[in-house]
Amino acid sequence: MEASRKILIVDDTAMFRELESLFLSRAGRIYSAQDAAEGLSLARQEEPDVIIADLSMPGMDGDALCRLVRSDPVIRQTPVILVTSGEDADDRARAIHAGADDVISKPISRISLIEAVNRFLRQPMVRGLKRVILDSRVHVTGPGKDVWSEARNLSRGGIFLEGGQTLEPETEVSIEFKLPSMPKPIASTAKVVWRREQPENGRSGMGLQFLALDRTGSERIDQFVYERVPLPSVGAFPTSETGTSPSS
Repeated sequence: MEASRKILIVDDTAMFRELESLFLSRAGRIYSAQDAAEGLSLARQEEPDVIIADLSMPGMDGDALCRLVRSDPVIRQTPVILVTSGEDADDRARAIHAGADDVISKPISRISLIEAVNRFLRQPMVRGLKRVILDSRVHVTGPGKDVWSEARNLSRGGIFLEGGQTLEPETEVSIEFKLPSMPKPIASTAKVVWRREQPENGRSGMGLQFLALDRTGSERIDQFVYERVPLPSVGAFPTSETGTSPSS
């Protein structure tokens, strides 16, 4: 066990705190809190290497906790993983808008949780998700926009598109695309996190981060990614030319 690593688990349900603690028992020293206020106090006291918090809790929700962590001068860089019920697609958007570094859904998979936490414990300065090659047409609609692009790679957190018209970073859009061997399309809202203007000998492109994504879509993307060998690079998207690569 990496005794020097500190992991803070915040959940109002004892069963989930115990389950997550069991899954992560070999990853580091576990601290737990039964509500967001206690979690914030422990985070400031212990300065954990990663925080895992339930999105929906009595009193203060996990997204409010995440915002307070992000505004604290001492612990603002602490990776935060928010856990959603998976029932409401908008819950994921709430978590991302709050500044979460990763989002996982209940029922919690041991493998998914360990992978999410190890991503920050082993490479704290590199927060990209595993990405795999994807060749698929993507329909992108937004404010006054209706364009088609080509997907080039995919992660649990987002998708990289080439061709078509790029949009300004921070633009929120709706997207729809299909995965090979899966007949039903995946629909989600997404945020443009960076764009690449058309280089002299290349194609324009943009990286999108998933926002509102339902449980079915999330599970299908997880399955598609985990069944394939990730690309060598650790980032979720290729490095952008105008903007920074997102953390998801």
